[in-house]
Amino acid sequence: MERLDPARHADAIFAATRHDPAVWDYMSNGPFGDAAALRGWMEQAVATGAVFYAFLPAGGGDAFGYAAFMRIDAANGVVEIGNVVLSPAAQRSRAASEALMAMIDWAFTAGYRRVEWKCNARNAASRRAARRYGFAFEGIFRSHMIIKSRNRDTAWFAMIADEWPEIRAAHQAWLAPSNFTEAGLQTFSLSAMTAPIVRRAEAVILHL
Repeated sequence: MERLDPARHADAIFAATRHDPAVWDYMSNGPFGDAAALRGWMEQAVATGAVFYAFLPAGGGDAFGYAAFMRIDAANGVVEIGNVVLSPAAQRSRAASEALMAMIDWAFTAGYRRVEWKCNARNAASRRAARRYGFAFEGIFRSHMIIKSRNRDTAWFAMIADEWPEIRAAHQAWLAPSNFTEAGLQTFSLSAMTAPIVRRAEAVILHL
């Protein structure tokens, strides 16, 4: 990961996403007509106080997506990971998963008590991703926003510090070289590893 630099990363991210406008369906921004338009949005976004990171292949290469630490509330130990954009080729990839896991790990290592993930309630892919990483579903904020002239009900997910050691162990087990074949195929899915943790957390939430 690198801190998002519009001048350095916009061209590559535009190229990685330009052929699939559906990437932007549930985002507040995009799709963009050209790299200059994406760069302009990035320049505004990095000035908002959110902390954006570009995702790049570990062995070198062009950026394929980005995400941000948002709604940073250090006093209460709460931070959101959001504004996640990944190229179609990178979605559910080992590289993208490792980058998002690293962001979660940084937040808890830095002393945050709660990491949030929020998405449009109609965004089934994002909801699956949240639970795959170990975020527990906490509910729906109805009529929460208006995005691109459409109502948005927001699905809220979170994980807390008490759950993190077990989730972190699942992340490490999934990333282990032994979990992948020579062709790069996973032996055990991350969802299978985190599902029991998520179910227990959601059971607790239901009884609060």
